[in-house]
Amino acid sequence: MASSSSVLHLSLAMYLYGEFSVQMKLVSGNSAGTVTSFYLKSGEGEGHDEIDIEFMGNLSGNPYVMNTNVWANGDGKKEHQFYLWFDPSADFHTYKIVWNPTNIIFQVDDVPVRTFRKYADLPYPSSQPMKVYFTLWDGSYWATRHGAVKIDWSQAPFVVNYRGYYANACVIGNSGSSACPAGSDGWMYRQLDGKGLDTVAWAERTCMTYNYCADGWRFPKGFPAECFRK
Repeated sequence: MASSSSVLHLSLAMYLYGEFSVQMKLVSGNSAGTVTSFYLKSGEGEGHDEIDIEFMGNLSGNPYVMNTNVWANGDGKKEHQFYLWFDPSADFHTYKIVWNPTNIIFQVDDVPVRTFRKYADLPYPSSQPMKVYFTLWDGSYWATRHGAVKIDWSQAPFVVNYRGYYANACVIGNSGSSACPAGSDGWMYRQLDGKGLDTVAWAERTCMTYNYCADGWRFPKGFPAECFRK
């Protein structure tokens, strides 16, 4: 990215459930104000669905923030944010989203760091097909220290490297029919076992920097219902 415009790549197919992964090497040096993203999204309408992995850049020597979020029928604000246990700009690492009818799992180098579960009475992305997006854009208004540090264009170009994109997912055709590939059972019914949940708990204890379920200022009338469920 060498100007204020964003860089966008997206899949041609639309999917309803799947396993998606990509290797990324993030912008090095002073990346303040930049946002590097790997996400799924159904569209731009107010009732859209979305599953996000975003990296909010920072000043040289400070860690990146990895932001994860889920939107269902326009209902978002469900962020968990982490400082990772490595420098994501130093080398390639694998980021994965597993999305199935029972939960969404976020993984970093095959380490689960978050699971978002479906509850029958709460919004969950289950009916709107989504495309996969890869973006690098100017998020100066919010990305670094809540917008206090803007992008420094004298540091341009800002370069993020993607490779090894993989999708094993159910493709939705023009008629609305769904075609799931061989091997889909491996992710379609996947839920974290005790070991996986312990790993998520470890990530929450040692790496998490923000949990929407602990932000009373943002939710003065009470936390979202899923915050009280296990």
